[in-house]
Amino acid sequence: MIKRTLLGALLSGTCASAALAQLALEKDELTFGFIKLTDMAPLAVAYENGYFLDEGLFVTLEAQANWKVLLDGVISGTLDGAHMLAGQPLAATIGYGTQAHIVTPFSMDLNGNGITVSNAVWEQMKPNIPADADGRPQHPISAEALKPVVESFRAEGKPFNMGMVFPVSTHNYELRYWLAAGGLNPGYYSPENITGQIGADVLLSVTPPPQMPATLEAGTIHGYCVGEPWNQQAVFKGIGVPVITDYELWKNNPEKVFGITAEFAETNPNTTIAVTKALIRAAMWLDENDNANRMDAVEMLSRSEYVGADAEVIANSMTGTFEYEKGDIRDVPDFNVFFRHNATYPYYSDAVWYLTQMRRWGQIAEARPDSWYDEVARSVYKPEIYMQAAQALIEDGYATADMFPPADEDGYKDPTPAADIIDGIPYDGTQPNAYLDSLPIGLKGEQAVIGTEVKG
Repeated sequence: MIKRTLLGALLSGTCASAALAQLALEKDELTFGFIKLTDMAPLAVAYENGYFLDEGLFVTLEAQANWKVLLDGVISGTLDGAHMLAGQPLAATIGYGTQAHIVTPFSMDLNGNGITVSNAVWEQMKPNIPADADGRPQHPISAEALKPVVESFRAEGKPFNMGMVFPVSTHNYELRYWLAAGGLNPGYYSPENITGQIGADVLLSVTPPPQMPATLEAGTIHGYCVGEPWNQQAVFKGIGVPVITDYELWKNNPEKVFGITAEFAETNPNTTIAVTKALIRAAMWLDENDNANRMDAVEMLSRSEYVGADAEVIANSMTGTFEYEKGDIRDVPDFNVFFRHNATYPYYSDAVWYLTQMRRWGQIAEARPDSWYDEVARSVYKPEIYMQAAQALIEDGYATADMFPPADEDGYKDPTPAADIIDGIPYDGTQPNAYLDSLPIGLKGEQAVIGTEVKG
């Protein structure tokens, strides 16, 4: 741990960057992985703006083929850390899919995803969607508008397929949440059947993010949930229509995290704080002055080594707007949030929400007490590391105390009010089982998936 007295002495009479270079880092050459999505931006910005170097860190960033390869790289040590799906550290730590203790000291962003359907499905949905005063579809669009389309597919004996990026991804849980809120069952998992399609009205399967538009265009799937720029890419290619953003689904919902192994954090505590400091500075830069730096970030992300999509496509969402139907461009200033609303703080309540969704759909097969959710959240999310990094940034002169949660923060956000969630059901992270009981579709209480049925 960096001692404040040492840091203060180092800063005395010298510039911050010179002082930072003298810190006792356990490891200064690091390789971090990422997937080609706009929400990897804090990593790119920390690299390109020299924030890693300011901390004495020599970082290499490497794009990964998919989320499994990325996670395996962190577990094996090929990668020192990575831009991760928030569900990945939690799932690995509880042994779902793979077993490894992964932790996060830094939340990468809020919001940033959308749900897109094919042009053909959109045309069938539109008669079910009320219009606003300008004659445009009224948002947010409920999955109730999709339900008759799914039923027509069923009547013709055809499956209705949609894509998401990984079984423990935010995208899987957001797509499931949207479908269930509209009365469509997205299916269950069981220890014997990990397809997630038990009893499903809509069949969900994994598609890597950059392949989403092509898979939609080929007709293999009829829609998908993904991060940017792959919803806007469908609009630009003229092959699909985003129907809802996750900001509309759940205002300021948590998204990606920066993941490292618990062993790395324990072996390299100073390095972990230094990395977190650089990432916090990058997030601050991305949001400062009402997103004034976003076009510079767009140019950065459009490069082939990062996202590699056209700058125009990336800018469509990164700069505070979002395009639904071609030409239907609306203001969504918080579509991507990197620092505002304490976006970078790793809240236990965010971790608990992911765990409730894993339980809701059978990835956690048996009921767990509320205390279990809290214990898992605390074993994975590390706000104590985050606050050490924040304090160091304050002492460096890069930030002020009012930019971060208070020192006595307990790690749980205030309950999300009903008005901020599409189904009108509030979320309180301190009451996970009561929350599960309040959701009309999904496992609750002692229920379990046995064979093809929910029992209990």
